[in-house]
Amino acid sequence: MVTTIITFIFVFSVLVIFHEFGHYYFAKKAGILVREFAIGFGPKIFSYRKNETTFTIRILPIGGYVRMAGYEEETEIKPGMSVGILLDEKDEVTTINTFKKKQLLEVVPIQVSAIDLENDLYIEGYLSGNENQLVRYPVKRNALLIEEDGTEVQIAPLDVQFQAASLPQRMMTNFAGPMNNIILAIITFTLMAFLQGGVVSDENKLGSIVDNKPAYEAGLSEGDQVVAINDQPMDSWKEIVKVIQKSPDQSLMFTVKSTGNSEKKIVVIPEAVKGNDGSKIGMIGVQAPIETSFMAKLLFGFTYTWMVIVQILTALGSIFTKGFSVDMFGGPVAIYATTEAVVKTGYIGVLNWMGILSINLGIINLLPVPALDGGKLLLNSIEGIRGKPLSQEKEGIITLIGVGLLLILMVLVTWNDIQTYFLK
Repeated sequence: MVTTIITFIFVFSVLVIFHEFGHYYFAKKAGILVREFAIGFGPKIFSYRKNETTFTIRILPIGGYVRMAGYEEETEIKPGMSVGILLDEKDEVTTINTFKKKQLLEVVPIQVSAIDLENDLYIEGYLSGNENQLVRYPVKRNALLIEEDGTEVQIAPLDVQFQAASLPQRMMTNFAGPMNNIILAIITFTLMAFLQGGVVSDENKLGSIVDNKPAYEAGLSEGDQVVAINDQPMDSWKEIVKVIQKSPDQSLMFTVKSTGNSEKKIVVIPEAVKGNDGSKIGMIGVQAPIETSFMAKLLFGFTYTWMVIVQILTALGSIFTKGFSVDMFGGPVAIYATTEAVVKTGYIGVLNWMGILSINLGIINLLPVPALDGGKLLLNSIEGIRGKPLSQEKEGIITLIGVGLLLILMVLVTWNDIQTYFLK
């Protein structure tokens, strides 16, 4: 149980960090102020500020986010609110505190009458205890704003907000999260190949032979090249497996070629075993051949990633041919349940699972659904075609609809997962 929980949190955290770092890096490259880089949701349990960004860890480890200036709800300071401000030696505001539970030394209490933290950068109001004297202070561009939950973020003048960046820069920033998930998968699968000493090859050769199984008893050896079975040419491992599985308890004439030797013919009778669907399939006790070269291990990260991408896209495409089903999706409950099974397979299984999850996260985020990265890219594309962005009101409505649909889907998926894994 404890190992599963730790693994689940670790895997989820790595996926989120890589995804959000993509948004963070390209936002910074575009001159966009990243106010917060959060791992998890809910109440903050840790924070650290560096290079204009506040890094936080929040209590629910089921996701994360990057808050870019102008891309999220800002802390609204309205006229009539009482806040505390810190001033430097030039009487410029360095900190604005709206967090009631935090008291700062040398703070100046002020009841706000007017404030502008985007253009003119000032705060105006009445000092506490002197409601007849109106004061006005300039606000530094890098002033801190302590939000109502205690999170410290930097104020966001218009020129460092998301919309100030060029359209290509904004599109790259939106695309970077899913892109990083694909990169993480490539790195993970490559590491997996090196750790396990090689990768499965599709050559028409035999891998390790299991003792006391049909292949062993017939005299087949590891490394034998299978030229033909029953005079049918064999060009790949998949073809060999296909013929064997279709022939339980039937004699098969293997034409094999060992290293440095001429061809020889060996009769093998596959034993009948029960398949996943209950039918009988043939097995001879041979593992797939393993390629151990450096290049094969290096390329495996790319080829396996591409194979998983194709499988996921095929599954998503089946929505249009077979119809939509909640069973096609899995939420945190399904991921946790699967992680519990994967942990038992060891670190190689965990790496494989993390790579597959990373690809899933990247592709799902690229779907053209409002509130997802793909939805944002769709709005960017519409802006490029129109020559101007949608109004904030329209974009807000579209995003709200997207969030609502995602919440409904998440509830349905979570309930379906609970029924599948815990109530069956």
